[in-house]
Amino acid sequence: MDEHVLLVGMMGSGKSTVGHIVADRMRRPFRDSDADVERRTGESVPAIFAARGEPAFRAEERAALRAALASPVPSVIAVAGGAVLDPETRSRLRSAGLVVWLEVAPHVLAARVGTGRGRPLLDRDPSGTLKRLEALRRPVYRQLSDVVVHVGGRRPEALAEDVVRAVRARFDVPADKGAS
Repeated sequence: MDEHVLLVGMMGSGKSTVGHIVADRMRRPFRDSDADVERRTGESVPAIFAARGEPAFRAEERAALRAALASPVPSVIAVAGGAVLDPETRSRLRSAGLVVWLEVAPHVLAARVGTGRGRPLLDRDPSGTLKRLEALRRPVYRQLSDVVVHVGGRRPEALAEDVVRAVRARFDVPADKGAS
């Protein structure tokens, strides 16, 4: 079971929160592509957007994900929401592990991200932007994912358990043997 577990979904879907729990339960390292970008560049995501624009951020995001996916250490990786729009990234994700979509309705996302503070794409009209982005990305997430976990109002621990169960099923690991 040497593949990565790759969490995809919209911003605010819980990829980082759930990913930490999954990594802990599976005794694997956790990586977050946004955090990797910030470590690589020494800049926050909003600062990159402000100074260099979205294309520069997307280039940094591709580089960070390429490095994470190339790691021989099986990890749980929270993939930035828009990364899946890049064909090269989608190809790398497909071949790197189990892709799990944390699926959330736009109105739930809007409630989760509130004003969108700290999220450059949501500077203006967070709710409307989330609806537009979700409509654009939903078919990509659906096509890319091996597993869909419906978030709704469920607690992160329950979502993490669904992810771990999917990994065990994929790799035929008995529940009492652990997922690593």
